[in-house]
Amino acid sequence: MVDWITSDGLTAYETAVTFMEERATAIAAGEADEAIWLLEHPPLYTAGTSAKPADLTDPDRFPVHTSKRGGQYTYHGPGQRVAYVMLDVGKRGHDVRQFVQQLEHWVIATLADFNVQGEIREGRVGVWVQRPDKPLTASGAVAEDKIAAIGIRLRKWVSFHGISINVEPDLSHFSGIVPCGITEHGVTSLVDLGLPVTMDDLDLALRRNFSRIFTDKS
Repeated sequence: MVDWITSDGLTAYETAVTFMEERATAIAAGEADEAIWLLEHPPLYTAGTSAKPADLTDPDRFPVHTSKRGGQYTYHGPGQRVAYVMLDVGKRGHDVRQFVQQLEHWVIATLADFNVQGEIREGRVGVWVQRPDKPLTASGAVAEDKIAAIGIRLRKWVSFHGISINVEPDLSHFSGIVPCGITEHGVTSLVDLGLPVTMDDLDLALRRNFSRIFTDKS
């Protein structure tokens, strides 16, 4: 079984981390079902295990939380759907790379439901969209913006942390960090792309596509 949990309002980051760690421990012990937790956080920055201090350009803007997930600095806030993924990777193929690819494909399939073509880039974590409406980059390439972030941690082969998709966050809040250490590309959201997608719309698409990408035991 996979429990789907949706929280209204804004969930404190510390509350989320405590819940995830306790649930992951229980899943590993066979004492709880796997879970997907959909929520929003108040404005905050998180520093992953590869975060560089210089990439926190405005340290006093929002609370900064050190995170045990992989990756660098990310922003979370209202209008961004966070999906925390507590799954038994040991029983789902025992392959971390495959699991991350499944998370990527899950995001891409979900975005496709809204006619958004998400793409993966070598050396750039997350999911990206091309922006032909913007000026070309300095190298003459089509501009690209990040629309979703991915960062996980495994404990005894159970995952926690997960993905975040920008629905309608305040994109100016990303300016206090160098998102994921990448300076030459920007960030976007579904609403920024001109799509009137609601959080409920996205949640339905996430759940529908999860069962297509993963072996859903629920």
